[in-house]
Amino acid sequence: MPIRLNRSLLIALSCLALAACGKKADSAASGAAADTTVASLAVTLAHAEQRPIERSVIASGPVAAWEEMQLGVEVSGMRVTTLNVEVGQHVRKGDVLLELDHRTLDSELHQMDAAVQEAQAGVALAKSNLARGQMMVKAQLISASAFDELKAAELQAEAKANTAAAQRDGARLRRDFASLRAPDDGVISKRMVQPGQVVASGTELLRLIRQGKLEWRPELPEADLAKVVVGATVILHDATGAVVTGKVRAVSPGVDTETRTGVIHADLPSPGALKAGTFVEGRIVTSTATALMIPAASLVMRDGYAYVFTVDDKGIVSRVRVRTGISEGGWIEVTDGLRSGLAVVATGAGFLGDGDKVRVVDAPASGAAAVGIK
Repeated sequence: MPIRLNRSLLIALSCLALAACGKKADSAASGAAADTTVASLAVTLAHAEQRPIERSVIASGPVAAWEEMQLGVEVSGMRVTTLNVEVGQHVRKGDVLLELDHRTLDSELHQMDAAVQEAQAGVALAKSNLARGQMMVKAQLISASAFDELKAAELQAEAKANTAAAQRDGARLRRDFASLRAPDDGVISKRMVQPGQVVASGTELLRLIRQGKLEWRPELPEADLAKVVVGATVILHDATGAVVTGKVRAVSPGVDTETRTGVIHADLPSPGALKAGTFVEGRIVTSTATALMIPAASLVMRDGYAYVFTVDDKGIVSRVRVRTGISEGGWIEVTDGLRSGLAVVATGAGFLGDGDKVRVVDAPASGAAAVGIK
C-alpha cells in the first residue's frame, strides 16, 4: 500500500509539473504575440518644413450694395401709367423705368411752343421796323427819339422771345420728369410703386444697385482693424460653398467709442451667389510669410494640449508637446516645440502612446536618415 501511494503521488506531481510548463509556454507565446502586435504597428513620417502661409483675420459682416440709389420723380399729383421694371432686373443708363400720365404736361409744352413762335414773330416785326427806321432817319423823315423807340421795341421783342423760350424749356423739363430714367447701369433691388398709383414729388419709388456692384462690410475690433490695409484680399464663401474673393477698398479711419470696432469696405467684383443683405463670415489676408508647418494628421490633441510623435533609430516613439498657429491646406503651423527638418509621425499618430514601438513604412529617404532607418 505505501508503494502504491508513492507511485500515485509521483504521477500526480508529474502532471502538475507538466501543466505548469504548459502555462509558462502559453504565457511566453502570448507575450511574443503582444510584442509582435506592437512592433507591427505601421506609421509613415513627414518632416516639419518651412512653407509660405497667409496670415489673416476672421470677421463677419453683411453683404451690401456698393451704392444703392433711391429713385423718385420730381412732379407731384400724377398717376403712374407705365411700369417697365421688376425687382432683380438689370437696366442700362437712360432706360425708362416708369412713366406718369403726362397729358397735362404735353398740353403745357404745346402752349409754350406756340408762345415761342409768337415771340419770334414779334422779333421779326421789330427788326423789320428798325430796318425801315434806319432808312427814314437817314432821310430825316423821323426824329431820333422815334428811332430810339424802334430800337427799344426790338430789344423788348427779343426779351419776350427769350422768356418764351425759357418757359418752353421749363415745360419740356417738367415733361421729362414724367418719365423716370435710370441714372446709371445697375440692378433694381426694390420697388415701392404700382401702376395707377398717384405719386408725390420726392417719394422713393424704386431702388437701384448702382452698376450691380456689391461689397462686404465686416466690423473688426481695433486690434485687428490696425492690421488691415487698403488692397488686402478678402476670401468669402457663398451659399453654394463657392469661393468669392474681393479687395479692401476702404478702412474706417476710426473706431466706435462704444463697441471699439471699425468697419471695412471690400469690393466683390464677382459676388457669385451672394446677395445684398446676406451676413457672412470671411477671411482678410493681412500678410504673407513663411512658417514651420507639419501635416494636420501629425497633430494629436490630448488633455487640451497639442502633441506630435518622433521616432528614434530603434523605432521607439517619443511624445513632444508643441504650440500651433494657423492651419491652411491640410498643414498646421508650429510656433514652438519643433525644429525645421525634424521627422514626425504623419499617419497613425492618434493610436500611439509615449514609448510605443512602431514600424516605419514608406518613409522619405531624407526622413529615414533623420531617424536612423536603414
